[in-house]
Amino acid sequence: METFLKTVGALNDETRLQILHFIHTNGEVCVCELEEAFSMIQSRVSRHLKILKDAGFLRVDRRGKWAYYTVRSPLDRFRLECLEEISYLEMPVPRDMLTCKKENSL
Repeated sequence: METFLKTVGALNDETRLQILHFIHTNGEVCVCELEEAFSMIQSRVSRHLKILKDAGFLRVDRRGKWAYYTVRSPLDRFRLECLEEISYLEMPVPRDMLTCKKENSL
């Protein structure tokens, strides 16, 4: 029951739904790309990502000082169905990947 509640709780926030849909649509996404796309500070983005990761939706790959998030694979049927339902929601989600800060700091 704890896993179910954690999963449902993670989806009980519009911003997290938008972030999850954005990552699902764009594939691997750097935290800095999410900061730019959603006009949010890093700590707020990271908090949302941690909740989604702890709920079993995301996988993180750390490379140097950057963290890259993807939808975890494989997902169980419940989480897959959640992702499918999220794709039908009408919500504002950035369409384009913006220039990542990491590219400017090389």
